[in-house]
Amino acid sequence: MTKIYEAAVLTQASLPSAAWDLTSFLQNAKSQIQLWGGLLLMLLGAVGLVWGGVLLIKKLMANPQSAGQQQGWGTIALLILVGGALGTGGWSLISTVGSGSQETITDLGGGTVIVQTVDQVPGFLSGPSK
Repeated sequence: MTKIYEAAVLTQASLPSAAWDLTSFLQNAKSQIQLWGGLLLMLLGAVGLVWGGVLLIKKLMANPQSAGQQQGWGTIALLILVGGALGTGGWSLISTVGSGSQETITDLGGGTVIVQTVDQVPGFLSGPSK
């Protein structure tokens, strides 16, 4: 006769913690706003890219007499460049640019800029030396 041994192990399923504190709320809100903001930036980048392409085709096919009513080449180039960058980069592009400017502001506030007033420069107000 064959005996079957069964072991019933009851384990409590690990559920995610449902934290209802202010810190968790703000962290979740931050990540959600970054997600939505990044998607909005990508959408605006795609719109800028498409509109830059439309303006480019219009400019290339336009009558020379209507040149004053069209966008300039610089505007068209910027629409295509910035639109393409935002369309592919979204939030990460803006975050990278922002973190670079944050380092600059930190360096400026940290005393890396040395300002010297006129009265501290020897011989500046005394006139030319003989």
